[in-house]
Amino acid sequence: MKRIAICLALFAALLGACSSSTGQPVANGEMEATVQRVVDGDTVELSTGEKVRLIGVDTPETVKPNTPVQPYGKEASEFSKQLLTGQKVKLKFDVEPYDKYKRLLAYMYLQDGTFVNEKLVRDGYARIMTIPPNVAYADLFLEAEREARENNKGLWGLSEEKAAKKSTAVKPAKEAAPEGKTIKGNINAKGEKIYHVPGSASYEQTHAEMWFATEEEAKAAGFRAPKR
Repeated sequence: MKRIAICLALFAALLGACSSSTGQPVANGEMEATVQRVVDGDTVELSTGEKVRLIGVDTPETVKPNTPVQPYGKEASEFSKQLLTGQKVKLKFDVEPYDKYKRLLAYMYLQDGTFVNEKLVRDGYARIMTIPPNVAYADLFLEAEREARENNKGLWGLSEEKAAKKSTAVKPAKEAAPEGKTIKGNINAKGEKIYHVPGSASYEQTHAEMWFATEEEAKAAGFRAPKR
């Protein structure tokens, strides 16, 4: 009887694990969903009304309040609309299933296995933007961005002149730091991982590919301070 009870307990635990993989959003779980509409290149709305922000990627802005449409934003948004509208997708979650705006944070896969987050970066529609603790595919996204840069794909193929023509006369808003994480991590053309703290010489000009709360967190991720 004891052996039977143990087996039943293990079976119940297995059923619980299986249900969490297709049910409600949980850390490191997954679920099926249908994309109702695309808000912009990296954000979609599901048929349930919930919004999903794709983890690890950042497409140029098109709908952010008080922010002008950024170069290659319309192209990125249109690409995502063509790729995702009406599609049944699988959402996989990392450590944090939601952001502070109550949007789902997810890695998205099409039914044919296409990894949407990676495709946006590899095809040049998005830069990487990794925010710990959701870092499961940070290295894959970094490799994809390097490939896009080297091949001048998408936004990486914009010349300064073209970018200027596509921009409005209004200055773009400063890059918004995630709550509690103000240190910018950037990987330069040589592949060096460097972090920049607020107030440092290159902070405002640096595009954050990762965000950190402390210098210790940045160092633990393999980043160093700028050379003086």
